[in-house]
Amino acid sequence: MAAQMWTCTGLRWSPEGPELVWSGGRRSALTWGKRIAFGVREDSGRRCVGARGHACPTHTPVPARSTGARCEECARLDRAHSVAADTIADDPRPYRVYLAWFGPGLLKVGITAEERGSARLLEQGAVCFTWLGTGPLMAARRTEELLRAALGVPDRIPYAQKRTVRATLPAGADERAAEVRELHARALSLGNWPESVKTEPCQVTDHVADFNLQHAAPATGAVTELVAGGHLAGELVAAAGPDLHLDTGAPRGVLVLDTRLLPGWELIPAQPSSEITVPVKDFAARQDGLF
Repeated sequence: MAAQMWTCTGLRWSPEGPELVWSGGRRSALTWGKRIAFGVREDSGRRCVGARGHACPTHTPVPARSTGARCEECARLDRAHSVAADTIADDPRPYRVYLAWFGPGLLKVGITAEERGSARLLEQGAVCFTWLGTGPLMAARRTEELLRAALGVPDRIPYAQKRTVRATLPAGADERAAEVRELHARALSLGNWPESVKTEPCQVTDHVADFNLQHAAPATGAVTELVAGGHLAGELVAAAGPDLHLDTGAPRGVLVLDTRLLPGWELIPAQPSSEITVPVKDFAARQDGLF
């Protein structure tokens, strides 16, 4: 009898918390303390997941360390109608400009559709954020570029930086919000915002409790890729953006798994006590958390 097999399409943040989504639409709620254990089929390889609901016609192999899990052609098709890629300009929905904070000295400016609420911030792993203004798409995009240039903050931050800085988060919400409030004040003091963007007062939303970071030990390293025949098991202690923080016990402790590494692989059940046989990169400096 063939072993049960799953294909994961990624992690989504619902109002109830993070969920893993599987091929076919089934979802698995991720609760703190949940044991997560899986392996990769021994004779499998990672294949392109396709684009916009369509399978890749050539089932092209993709690199194990790719966070997109798509071949070049499917990646192009996926971004052909994307706000992030600046390929649409006629979206009639209102957009919000935000300021997000991921840890000391790590802030970014961005935009998201107003109807999505804070979902985009949870997906990015923003520890806290505030809205800056609301307006039409292109005006919001111009505001984003204005603030990026005038304030010297980026519109993108690599996830590797976000992961390492989580171990040094200040314990208090006021401390975590301090840089956001300061930069919000500087942003609103600029006098050349597009007229169609309505500015918003600083109201910092903190996601530490949503991510459960206050109860999790600092991570010591991160999974860099999955491999055929590899296994990973641990207790879910926190999650932020696409990252799951898994307590794997001694000797490794808490490891971060970027769930964007899962799509394209054929996954099978594994025992919770399975040995960790996937490549892991230790964080350069292990620092004690302040929680």
